[in-house]
Amino acid sequence: MVRQTAPTVRVRGAAYGVIAESLRVQADARPQTLAAKVFGVSPLSADARSWYRAALGQIEIVRSLNSLGSHWTLLHPVAGSSDSDYLVIGPGGVFVITIKNHSGQRVVVESEQLLVNNRRTNHLRDARFEAARVSKLLSTEASESIAVNPLIAIVDPGSLAFVRRRPQDVTVAASSQLARVVLRRRKVLSAAAARALVAAAERTGAWHSSEHVIDDTLRHEARFRRLRYEVDAAARRSVAWIVLAAAAVLAIVLAVYFL
Repeated sequence: MVRQTAPTVRVRGAAYGVIAESLRVQADARPQTLAAKVFGVSPLSADARSWYRAALGQIEIVRSLNSLGSHWTLLHPVAGSSDSDYLVIGPGGVFVITIKNHSGQRVVVESEQLLVNNRRTNHLRDARFEAARVSKLLSTEASESIAVNPLIAIVDPGSLAFVRRRPQDVTVAASSQLARVVLRRRKVLSAAAARALVAAAERTGAWHSSEHVIDDTLRHEARFRRLRYEVDAAARRSVAWIVLAAAAVLAIVLAVYFL
């Protein structure tokens, strides 16, 4: 008798979507001249910069969520499922994490709207809809009503302000504060209940707790690491030239002063 092995569940790696888009946009960039490389000009094209920053922000968010501790589980979207957000399940409850890239922008949160540079968005409405959808999925699997907390993570905002009344049912946090916000929630689930909900989430087929990433994720991550190395190396060369120029100016001033 041949034993059948369970199929490997494969997920998208952290920030897969924005990494793929940043690489796609960057592929259209003109090759750098030798002078640009020597003087530390960033290899990023103007169109790729926002996607690149978004990828860095999302990678950092997933890293921080993975560091919440052993009582918490981060569930990753499964490849081929609907465009699900990340889930975090632990003592403080169930959170569906929606990541929004507004790096360097001004974000204002009110009770019923979230504005980015004074422009209205649908972020609060969409987060509520996603939480309701996830709650329905988990409630069906768990055979009981499961409360799901929508949490919007803003990637590296220029500023994040709350005016008038904050939303009562949606949490908004800067990416740098995300883990702290989750850990501050009061305990509502026992360890056994949290494990049962993790299993229920995996049974839906939309999330998985292990990062068995698919092959194109690995290829994209390797290319992005190379791009990140080139961007960081260019930044270091640029700083070196600035320091060298400042030292040269100082030397000239001192030489003139003491002549």
